[in-house]
Amino acid sequence: MIRSIAPSDIVAIAPDSGVDAAVHGWRAKCLQRLVRMDLPVPPSHALAAGAVRALAQGAVLDLDVLRALFQGGTGLLSVRPSAVKPEWGGPGTVLNVGINDACHARLVETRGQKAADSIYLGFVQAYAQNVARLDFDSFDSGGENALQRALALYRQEMDEDFPQDPARQLAEVLRSMARAWDAPTARILRSAKGAPQDAPLGLVMQQMALAIGPGVTGSGTIQTVDSVTGVPVMTGRFKGQMQGPAKGQGAQTMYLTRDARGDSLEDLAPELFADLVGYCAAAREKLRDEMQIEFVLSDGKLSILDAVRVNRSSRAAVRIAVALAQDGVIAPAEAVMRIEPRALSELMHYQTDPTAPRDIIARGIDASPGAATGRIVFSAAAAQASAARDEPCILVRRETLPEDIRGMHASVGVLTERGGMTSHAAVIARGLGLPCIVGATGISIDPRARLLHCGTRSFREGEEITIDGTSGEVLAGAPALLEPALDDSFNQLLDWADEFRDMGVRANADTAEDAHTALMFKAQGIGLCRTEHMFFDEIRLPIMREMIFADTPEDRRIALARLLPIQRQDFAELFRIMAGLPVTIRLFDPPLHEFLPQHREGMRELAESLDLPLSDVTRRIEALSEFNPMLGMRGVRLGVTVPEIYDMQARAIFEAAIAAAAIGAPVVPEIMIPLVSARREVEIVKTRVDAVAAAVRTETGTDFAYRLGVMVETPRACLRAGDIARHTSFLSYGTNDLTQMTYGLSRDDAGRFMGTYVQQGVYPEDPFHILDEEGVGELLLLGTERARRLQPGITISVCGEHAGNPQTIAFCHRAGMDYISCSPFRVPVARLAAAQEAIRSKAQPKG
Repeated sequence: MIRSIAPSDIVAIAPDSGVDAAVHGWRAKCLQRLVRMDLPVPPSHALAAGAVRALAQGAVLDLDVLRALFQGGTGLLSVRPSAVKPEWGGPGTVLNVGINDACHARLVETRGQKAADSIYLGFVQAYAQNVARLDFDSFDSGGENALQRALALYRQEMDEDFPQDPARQLAEVLRSMARAWDAPTARILRSAKGAPQDAPLGLVMQQMALAIGPGVTGSGTIQTVDSVTGVPVMTGRFKGQMQGPAKGQGAQTMYLTRDARGDSLEDLAPELFADLVGYCAAAREKLRDEMQIEFVLSDGKLSILDAVRVNRSSRAAVRIAVALAQDGVIAPAEAVMRIEPRALSELMHYQTDPTAPRDIIARGIDASPGAATGRIVFSAAAAQASAARDEPCILVRRETLPEDIRGMHASVGVLTERGGMTSHAAVIARGLGLPCIVGATGISIDPRARLLHCGTRSFREGEEITIDGTSGEVLAGAPALLEPALDDSFNQLLDWADEFRDMGVRANADTAEDAHTALMFKAQGIGLCRTEHMFFDEIRLPIMREMIFADTPEDRRIALARLLPIQRQDFAELFRIMAGLPVTIRLFDPPLHEFLPQHREGMRELAESLDLPLSDVTRRIEALSEFNPMLGMRGVRLGVTVPEIYDMQARAIFEAAIAAAAIGAPVVPEIMIPLVSARREVEIVKTRVDAVAAAVRTETGTDFAYRLGVMVETPRACLRAGDIARHTSFLSYGTNDLTQMTYGLSRDDAGRFMGTYVQQGVYPEDPFHILDEEGVGELLLLGTERARRLQPGITISVCGEHAGNPQTIAFCHRAGMDYISCSPFRVPVARLAAAQEAIRSKAQPKG
């Protein structure tokens, strides 16, 4: 049964009326707060969301109730949407509801013919488009007699005169806005902004303050901070003689504040301007945020129509939140909660200026944030050559391989045709803090011709492009960039975050540069040092290959002895930089074939350097090749079958720890065994590491301590975590490989179909981007419970790429992890996300 809209569904917005944001929406509640502040708000009424929903379904409105709303003032109303959250949007505002022939005649006497015609024409156009659903372009005509032509066209299209009853006009406008809210397109748009399918909408009806007429008359907005930077500055606009989209006689735009640019509102009406400034200050304090105030001047009379949160960039949001807390308007904990953790990524890197033109040539996955401009290069060698010339370059590859790391170091950004959020390019770029786009659609690379094809356009090596790793857009040329914003506000926000969080945050760091970055962002140590990345430079790679081609353990030890002092120096430098903070070193993990050339030319060069026949080199490379190297001879399996590698690394770690202690940087190194799946693997490696430690103690006459742990990356290790925990001091979940093995998915190849899977609801999210709490997360919880049952004091952490994701960090906090470890440039994000989860958990009632 279709119900009627009751008078109780319409509430006057007064200081003590029952306006509820959940029922009437954010705009209605905000207006009530402005009224309570004694701001000159025109009489306003709110229509409850339940009534709006009923209207969309055909409910009947009492026209007599609506007629009462027009009494007083100009006799005209505006209707505005009032969703529960402002970001959900809503139908467009409709102005001047209630104007008819009689009202038009009165306005001619008081406001002049052109002003009256402009007001009437604007409403006829809006009504025709939104209520009658007529072609707007047909009514969008100017010149003389435009109003008469619009009224005649309405009569022709609708077979009736334009409605003269203000109540009927209002009823139809309300109904059209209710139905627009329920339209499929509107549902999709607000769903993308996080609104539920049945999100409610209230409507606000407000008496019009006319911005067209004699005296100081016009409309404008004012705010006291810059939307891009957050710096305190009076900004906004004032348009004299203007009402909505229809301009009246003498319409002009002027500045708000007095300066050398021309006339300003401050010059024209200094007392009114001072009132506006005072209202902004009052709104900031009472509404506890920076607000943009919408106002109308009507013959020198000021009316406040609305106040909304100032639109703000990420850097402005941080500065605003910190300033509000420092001024005592909000508490520091609330400032911490107001900032989306991912927004910090934008502040740590260059960003494309939002006001700059954007010539978009391709789009891909935003794998690592920030923007960079450089010349296109197609190889690591070309990138290094470009860097040597001090020419910024963008490394463009089908997909990156381990040997491309040097090229990535030399580049200012990376673009790949293939890959996903956890592909090689994405992971390394995030670690280096490089902007990166992977899986770019519509591009192809012609390495021989040195061309990048983007749709119908082509770019040669050396041409300049810009990649925006925050939006995933590839741009032609060099648009203006905004510098990073690691300012006092940024640091203050994170200092407050550290006061609230109760879970540690470490960084993944493989080099001295990584370690310095980790310290700059106040990481509490290194949670993952991947030692294999240390072996790809020009000096070490030949020694690694010599070791791989050795035929006996003794020959392998001889080759590794040449790496020992280099590796020892690596670790000593990390220990010195971290100055006593924990450093977790993962022993050698990748399969050996990754260090060998895969092309004929490289094999020939290797044969020459080793003084071996090419056929021998080819056979050895083929013998080391595996059908599925991610599940083959890697990680602890190398430590068991080729133990000399781990022996050398353990010795390098212990000797480096002794050297660090000698210079006043004592450290208890943490040695992590990768890819464990059985307790016996841990026992075998632990026995050898303990033996190396004993030998080093004897040789040096120096005692030292160390901790041995396991990187839990296989489902079996999670299931047998209790057995493994008996022999270890810590467990650290490597969620990248754990996700890969749990799902049976290749993280490098899944990007090719993952978008389709997410779109069709097979997976709610890319499990390599956001931790799968139902599957992989259950393994983490199970492993943690079993490990702590048998060793209550064991340290447990997550050190995969997921550890930099706020949603995963919240899960880790709930799971009781001791710390998480992520890429250095994601440490601020992790610090803030961990603090927010701690604040939320303390605010939840215990029961």
